[in-house]
Amino acid sequence: MNKFFFLIDLLFINKYQKILIIMDKKYKISEIKVSIVKTQSAGADYTDHAAGHWINDTIIANPMSIYPAYQDSRSSWGMDAIKGIFIEIFTEGGHHGFATGFGGYISSWIIKNHLNRFLIGADCRDINLLYDQMYRAAIPYSGQNGVVMNTIAGIDLALWDLVGKIRGEPVYKMIGGQVRDKLQTYVTGPQAKLSQDWGHAGSKIPLPYGPGDGIKGLKKNQEYIMETRKQVGPDYRLMIDCYMALDVPYSIDLANAVKEANLFWIEEALPPHDLESHKHIKSACPWQKWATGEHTNTRYGFRNIIRDRSVDILQPDLAYAGMTETLRIAAMASAYDLMVIPHCSGVYAYNFGISSTVTPFNEFINLHPTAEKIVPIFGKIFTNEPVPVNGEVTLTDLPGFGAEFNDEVELEEI
Repeated sequence: MNKFFFLIDLLFINKYQKILIIMDKKYKISEIKVSIVKTQSAGADYTDHAAGHWINDTIIANPMSIYPAYQDSRSSWGMDAIKGIFIEIFTEGGHHGFATGFGGYISSWIIKNHLNRFLIGADCRDINLLYDQMYRAAIPYSGQNGVVMNTIAGIDLALWDLVGKIRGEPVYKMIGGQVRDKLQTYVTGPQAKLSQDWGHAGSKIPLPYGPGDGIKGLKKNQEYIMETRKQVGPDYRLMIDCYMALDVPYSIDLANAVKEANLFWIEEALPPHDLESHKHIKSACPWQKWATGEHTNTRYGFRNIIRDRSVDILQPDLAYAGMTETLRIAAMASAYDLMVIPHCSGVYAYNFGISSTVTPFNEFINLHPTAEKIVPIFGKIFTNEPVPVNGEVTLTDLPGFGAEFNDEVELEEI
């Protein structure tokens, strides 16, 4: 009799061990691939467009526009030089997750020669652990912003996509679930009145001129903004994007010059590392809401501006910061009643936004060449990327981020 029960126990143990092995293979990372996105206007690098596109060739103030040779085009100084990447992560059980990201050949080298050591053989569900290990191993090379952090962000997004697909759940369900059925969107682009007519919650227009253009440029900015305000009326949310082009005196002068426009926010007036100056412009113009965060990629970069209340709206880009770190940033912001409205990020930002109580609406960058039609933020790389309809985005219950890769997009595997 004892032998009988011994055999039953042995069979049960063997069966249990087999289940554990199957489960282990299901989540155990076996491979990570990284490719350069070769097809133009596809992927996370929203600047990778042909000549004549408004995002690159419209006169837009930027960090290099203080130099006359680089005032006419952002592509002239290499804003679109690095290119996007496509990251794929596989498990021993045959599961597959992916994400599009930034960094081109630089990120590809970092993944293949540095960060993959933390991923191969790891449990893909251990996202907090993997992020922390990659972050700590990158400290000597990255600081808080830039290509290394963007690379980690891309891996992080691919991990969330992978785990969601294994579990059969959308990422927004894994990070807390929906707090709203649909996402309202505002539009970034040069066609503010058209965005209003389409039903969007607001419009953000690019600032044409910066400090290098002197008083005449400031006057032209004032005229442009006031005319746009006239077109959309007094009650519509209107914002301006300064793309880190300004300094403290110009930021204050601009805010005062357009005070009557009642801008909902002025975005990225200063470089992200200049935290002290953010405090100064907020102190000088307390009636104006200020926004920043697109080029701040970790919670440490946001910590001081949250504590000091030197900005009113935080704008992490999930393709630059990742989902894991954006959730931490949002948790800090919620304790200070600050809005978190992610920059760009398409389907990644939408999954975050639909589950976030501190995100009243999301950005939609209109990347049509003349901003006269609605096109996906990530272009051709996904076959089913959601786009706003009547100013709202609806997400499906597809697993992971719900994005399906378009096989027609050309990739160069590294």
